Amino acid sequence: MLADDPKNSLLDNCCYKVASSNRDNEDKIMSNYHNIIPSPVGQLTLIASDQGLAAVLWENEDPKRVGIDKGENSKDFPLLVATAQQLNEYFEGTRKVFELPLDFHGTGFQQQVWQALLTIPYGQTRSYLQIAQQIGNEKSVRAVGAANGKNPISIIAPCHRVIGSSGKLTGFAGGLEAKAFLLQMESPVKQSDLWSDVS
Repeated sequence: MLADDPKNSLLDNCCYKVASSNRDNEDKIMSNYHNIIPSPVGQLTLIASDQGLAAVLWENEDPKRVGIDKGENSKDFPLLVATAQQLNEYFEGTRKVFELPLDFHGTGFQQQVWQALLTIPYGQTRSYLQIAQQIGNEKSVRAVGAANGKNPISIIAPCHRVIGSSGKLTGFAGGLEAKAFLLQMESPVKQSDLWSDVS
């Protein structure tokens, strides 16, 4: 790719940078690119645009859950390469913070919730109530749960770190076993009892 290709500028100064996501207001249609990578929790489909990473989808993903066009397959789109590398580092235990530009697509409320997910530190969890309180709408616990379930950028926007108020695992697009695996990997001692929920 050429040095002045805008695709090559995506990775500059980007730590959870969230790009504009209201494509209805954009004059041109952005192209998406995707790649499928292996992981300890099954195959992951990565989707990115010139604006940022748009989705990390599960192997048995419900096509109605997110509804983002995958675009053309690309193994060398720079952001997809960087995402795959950082996910590999995460699963190896050498990365706790992702440094990627994110291109969320959703309602204003959904994006509030997804932004709150990005503030949950590695190895910690939050309840749906705590997320609702964080965004200033304590009565929206159910809506927070629904928005959490629609999070398109799994793992990187860590919806797996949101659990029930009782401390038990709740529904997860990737399956409860994957959720328990991720939490156990991030904090083996603290989360060891979560495995009982999926046994």
